[in-house]
Amino acid sequence: MLKSVILIGGPQKGTRFRPLSFEVPKPLFPVAGVPMLQHHVEECAKVPNMKEILLIGFYQPNEELTRFMCSAQQEFKISIRYLQEYAALGTGGGIYHFRDQILSGGPEAFFIMNADVCSEFPLPEMLNFQKEHGEASSFVILGTTANRKQSMNYGCIVENQQTNEVLHYVEKPSTFVSDIINCGIYLFTPEIFQHIGAVFQKNQQDMLLDEQTNGNGWHRAEAIRLEQDIFTALAGQGKLYVYKTPAIWSQIKSAGSAIYASRLYLNQYHKTHPERLATNKEGGPRISGNVYIHPTANIDPTAVLGPNVSIGTGVTIGAGVRVRESIILHGATLQDHSCVLNCIVGWDSTIGKWARVEGTPSDPNPNDPYAKIDSETLFRDGKLTPSITILGCNVTIPAEVIILNSIVLPYKDLNRSFKNQIIL
Repeated sequence: MLKSVILIGGPQKGTRFRPLSFEVPKPLFPVAGVPMLQHHVEECAKVPNMKEILLIGFYQPNEELTRFMCSAQQEFKISIRYLQEYAALGTGGGIYHFRDQILSGGPEAFFIMNADVCSEFPLPEMLNFQKEHGEASSFVILGTTANRKQSMNYGCIVENQQTNEVLHYVEKPSTFVSDIINCGIYLFTPEIFQHIGAVFQKNQQDMLLDEQTNGNGWHRAEAIRLEQDIFTALAGQGKLYVYKTPAIWSQIKSAGSAIYASRLYLNQYHKTHPERLATNKEGGPRISGNVYIHPTANIDPTAVLGPNVSIGTGVTIGAGVRVRESIILHGATLQDHSCVLNCIVGWDSTIGKWARVEGTPSDPNPNDPYAKIDSETLFRDGKLTPSITILGCNVTIPAEVIILNSIVLPYKDLNRSFKNQIIL
């Protein structure tokens, strides 16, 4: 039997996702109309013999997480449990801490995936690949190709081109190492815990030495990073292999990357969920490109939506509204003739008549098939980097103003136009 573990992080993480992560844990933010995690859960549930999905993180158990797990268990008919870390233990420390839970029932292998990636999740392909490569207990990393410059922002994998064995692994190198990057999705056998255990023991000894010499034993032996501590050591030992996927893949670190991930998933819906894509119907709004509309949304037939738009529950969209490349979250109201481009409109926010809310897309270079999304810093040369516009929850934009490349924190009533600002 198989299991899956999804690493969901915690409230100190996902800071680049603010102000959206104030309202909902980042892994539950809706991407292409469903919570980010649901894309992972859905693909795991399709794998034959998958018995259980474990979520590991250090969020306090909260209502949203519980509600998501209950509805996903019912929809996908699979056991989903949340295991809460007592502190941030890193990507290896979390699974090592809960190794008994992961190994209970005796799975022959298990997947580990980061919650903040958007992917086609080629899990059955990884299983077949593992059977064909190395010995029975070999481990598989999902890899993809990036361009030379951007590869240095990720974990880089040097492979043996005949056998696909990982010969060398470097996390975020300072010079070019390889254009094959780590996608944050792994297939392990229980033997991985021997390797993590060895690092844990070494950390404990180092701590004891450190305490004796400096009297400073504050860092935890349990905080272990899979990438730097485990993969770097396993590379070149005939244990670690890379399965390269040509399919879609992106990280979801910032709010801007959520719009890009939404585009990738909406595009995939043609194959996986055609019923989630809106179509042009008599008496309905004009749809151009891929658009997801929640059945409870109320949209005027003269509105024009798309491409790459997702509309949440209970959203109201007035006459002549134009929305493109945006995510409109539940309960928001876009009044007549407003225009929303490259923007995330927060829960229960209102945009007045004839207002224009616009951001700058942070898309990868469309002419480079291997380009990935850059995780931009918020400021560059002392100025706010132009990016998508984000309205937090319960923001009110008055009629006939322009909001450009700005981030508006929750519960603000604006009374004029703004550009390139964070509005506190």
